Amino acid sequence: MNLSPPHTHAHPSSHDHGPGPTDADQAEILDLDAEVLAEHIASITASLPLWSDPQHVVDLGSGTGTGTFALLDRFPTAQVTAVDVSGDHLERLRATALARGVQDRVRTVQADLDGDRWPELGSPELVWASASMHHLTDPARALRAVHDALAPGALLAVVELAGHPRFLPENAPADRPGLEERVHRAADRLQQELMPHRGADWGPSLTAAGFTVEVERTLDVDIDGSGDEVIGRYAHGVLQRLRGAVADHLPVEDLAALDDLVDADGPRSILRRDDLRVRTERTVWAARRDGR
Repeated sequence: MNLSPPHTHAHPSSHDHGPGPTDADQAEILDLDAEVLAEHIASITASLPLWSDPQHVVDLGSGTGTGTFALLDRFPTAQVTAVDVSGDHLERLRATALARGVQDRVRTVQADLDGDRWPELGSPELVWASASMHHLTDPARALRAVHDALAPGALLAVVELAGHPRFLPENAPADRPGLEERVHRAADRLQQELMPHRGADWGPSLTAAGFTVEVERTLDVDIDGSGDEVIGRYAHGVLQRLRGAVADHLPVEDLAALDDLVDADGPRSILRRDDLRVRTERTVWAARRDGR
């Protein structure tokens, strides 16, 4: 599952905020996301209305494997097929699977889901699509393809982002209070142009594709990051990627303050703050293909 910052590609792939940091930086954010939000990811996988534990699961837009490994943990007898457009991220996923000793339970498929040919995914009992559907040019086509691939009675879980995670208090930093919110508004405007389906209500689209929506719920995340080095690195990585996307759309004073925050060695770096919190929101839809 990818409960992570939105990416700017038109395909389910790595979660990219824009130009700037390298793919390795991007992959690190995904891995930190999985570590920070592990408890919340587990709560979603545990609440899915499955009739029985699936033996074949597909993680659609897997990135480096946040959802893949959560699903492997949740369903210890399942095989998971991880699908992503990024070969680099799938390679990292395979390396992690090997390190965890679950390589025999993971299959990777590199595919562009906006391409002419839908990948061969078999007949899974569960398809997991976290922070991925909104990247597609034609998500309705993808939902129909997933519906047709699922076994009768099987489930599709769609997890949608409400926006980028927030980390700073509202009055921070002292010289430019409210900076983070202004940065996010600028990024949201840009991403709405690139990804018009971001933040969509997937319920009607799932129904139109032939699914019966059984669950829709919103998950609020609020994690105290005081003195947590991992959350500090997570916040730094996210803001660094946001900076790459919005630098040309901020007042010079805001950009200077943002540069102070993402300067890892500077005295005002976000890595030096002890008042961080991870605040975000996700909506989950669980939709069934009818029949047994």
